[in-house]
Amino acid sequence: MSGRARLALCATAATLMASSALLPLVEPATWFLQAAFLLALQSGVGALARRAPLARPLTVAVQALVTLLLLTLAFARPQAVAGFLPGPEVFRHFGLLLEAGGADVGRYAIPAPLSDGIRLMLVGGVLVIGLAVDALAVTFRTAAPAGLPLLALYSVAAGLSGDGAGWLWFLLAASGYLLLLLAEGRDRLSQWGRVFGGAARTPGRVSGGLESNTGAIAPVRTGRRIGALALGIALVVPLALPSLDGGLLGGEGGPGGGGPGGGGTISAVNPLVALQDSLNQPEDREVISYRTNAEQTNDQYLRIVSLDKFDGTTWKTTVRQIEDVPSPLPTPQGLNADVRRSEVDTSISASDGYAQNWLPMPFPASRVRIDGRWRYEPVGRALVGDRGQTTRGAKYQVTSLVVEPTAQQLANASAPPEELREEFTEVPDSLPGMVADRARQVTKGAANPYEQAVKLQDYFASDGGFTYNTQVRAGSGPSAIRRFLEQKEGFCVHFSFAMASMARTLGIPARVAVGFTPGSAQADGTMSVGLRDAHAWPELYFEGVGWTRFEPTPNRGSVPEYTRSDIAPDDTSDPDTPEPSASDEPSAAPSASESCSRDQARQGGCAGAVPEAAAGAGDDGPPVGRIVALSVAGLLLLFAFLSPLLWRTRVQSVRLAAGPHGPGPGVRARGGSAPTPEAAAARTLAAWLEVTDTAWDHGILPDGSLTPRKAAARIVRVGGLSAESAAAAHRLATAVEQVLYAPVPQPVSGLSDDVRRIRQGLRASATRAVRLRATLAPRSTARVVWAASERWSALTERWSGRITKRWTSLTNKLPRRAQQRG
Repeated sequence: MSGRARLALCATAATLMASSALLPLVEPATWFLQAAFLLALQSGVGALARRAPLARPLTVAVQALVTLLLLTLAFARPQAVAGFLPGPEVFRHFGLLLEAGGADVGRYAIPAPLSDGIRLMLVGGVLVIGLAVDALAVTFRTAAPAGLPLLALYSVAAGLSGDGAGWLWFLLAASGYLLLLLAEGRDRLSQWGRVFGGAARTPGRVSGGLESNTGAIAPVRTGRRIGALALGIALVVPLALPSLDGGLLGGEGGPGGGGPGGGGTISAVNPLVALQDSLNQPEDREVISYRTNAEQTNDQYLRIVSLDKFDGTTWKTTVRQIEDVPSPLPTPQGLNADVRRSEVDTSISASDGYAQNWLPMPFPASRVRIDGRWRYEPVGRALVGDRGQTTRGAKYQVTSLVVEPTAQQLANASAPPEELREEFTEVPDSLPGMVADRARQVTKGAANPYEQAVKLQDYFASDGGFTYNTQVRAGSGPSAIRRFLEQKEGFCVHFSFAMASMARTLGIPARVAVGFTPGSAQADGTMSVGLRDAHAWPELYFEGVGWTRFEPTPNRGSVPEYTRSDIAPDDTSDPDTPEPSASDEPSAAPSASESCSRDQARQGGCAGAVPEAAAGAGDDGPPVGRIVALSVAGLLLLFAFLSPLLWRTRVQSVRLAAGPHGPGPGVRARGGSAPTPEAAAARTLAAWLEVTDTAWDHGILPDGSLTPRKAAARIVRVGGLSAESAAAAHRLATAVEQVLYAPVPQPVSGLSDDVRRIRQGLRASATRAVRLRATLAPRSTARVVWAASERWSALTERWSGRITKRWTSLTNKLPRRAQQRG
């Protein structure tokens, strides 16, 4: 392999090693296979362009053009001209995907689902970085600056990931960069000959020119040692230094921001996805247990956080200020003194396997006693972990209010404050008009917002013919709610999202709450909350009562008492009976294992994942499995197509010791020692074999009956070689005759240059079709078939001889044994 080919391979490997730092950010990781395949194609195009050879800027331009074509085929084929040519529609589609990907990055916690936008950002980013690294390190032969794009790639991954194994990704990225530097250093040093010492290797195979001395070994070893020492220092020294705060979410790695006692903000990362690791376990294991003095537990929802910002695609948390946890917590907004209420105390224990940044607790809480770094978000009345604080193994006590408004109090609620109404009734222009039309149709005849809310709840829970189905794929984008209303199948998140959206179109302030249903009662008096108890429900605001829970999802949770007037009897539950968990009723509960596939849970399963509407990867998205299979198949086909070219390039390099691998045929060895006569003969014959194969590739069949002198004359005549190329052919033929017939063959210098002159002469006189055939489908690859046939013949002959010998031995022993028995 030539020095430049090795450098290109190292550049590709370094890019992939640095890109591996992105793997923890997204699930599934199938994008990495696609990126690796496209990166290999991009690198291969660069290698071909440099062999042409093209000017350096033109080589980079060709790679960039091919990269654009590859991205078009992978992400925008329906929008492309003729299925692969990028046009205005392709660039418009790319813009939409990148915009959606940017929104997904801000919306999801890690690991995020592999939406089309995120996939384009990942694959496209790797290809852009790969192009920069290949251009700097290989095309322009400056590997050191290539570390800057690699550093940018790693820095993005390190900034987004909170993975504790970050040192491993750093080690991989740094090793890839050092590999690239060592490859370039070896390439440069080997061209200088013996620099720091080292003995020459003994000549080897007949290929000639492969053997080089080890003059570059000493500095390469020194470089490896320096690189290893630098990596060790980079990994060990930070352990002794004070840690630095920061991160995408503010604060010190958690969603909270600021230091102790200071303001700070929370990020608009959807907390539904932060539950993903726990919710997608194969069994319904317990995540929370609690003990409460509440008389009834069917309304004891453990609320995590509210999603109050609706962008037309999904609901998410708004970026808000957070503060220290007050004691007691402020009175709930909008709750009047004449509304009946009572206080209950709840002791909660989170399992060691349940770790996320938002604290589950009954709503509305009035006092929280918990150790650790927790902050308070007053609008959603939620506690959020600061500087990496999570719920893992947490034990805490919560005093909360049981608010029991009457239907009359809700019906008589006055208009909400203007500021609150404007914020929580906002709907985007992209929301389909049929959502508002359906809301008005369903609530026709309602006298007030409360009656409208009850009619919406009844429409989804009992009257509208909706079915709870964890296998449905409701689509993606702004039309997801419309599709859900048309298909009438979906997850609990779909029901809550749809009801909250419709309520906003009616002017009712609404948001979506995320948390757990009450769970199931245990023999020791505690309540157990499992993975399948994860749930989402809408909260609507009524002045005088505050934020009020509704339950539109069929067969999930409990219908609030203040909305029961119009609910069918079989949809109610005994208020004295604790709400059974989903583990008792698996057919009615969202499961991360039995009911929800991993993809559905990621995209919107009722187990707490974002719905298809939020993920942007519903049934409209490309099938990832098919893309991976087609990519692998394409890679195999590409390898099969390019295998003759690769084999021919390798053989040529071996015969001529191309580049820095050796001195070439007939050149004196470094250190002043001349090659042996056997080595000189081998190198000269290898050069002659390369000339005859090159002529064969260009349509001049080899003729073994001709002498070297006549064979050279035939190549000159048929190939139409110029005077310079013809002189080179005759010099090489003379050298071959001297090797074949002289008593002591003497080395001849410059044979490699003569071979290259002959090859250039053949290519200059050949047509474009002949040159293309000689490059992509060289005729001399028939030697591979001949060699395989010879090896097969030798193998069959050897085994046939062994079998015959064994059989003869056995037959010779049979008469002796018969004679002994006689």
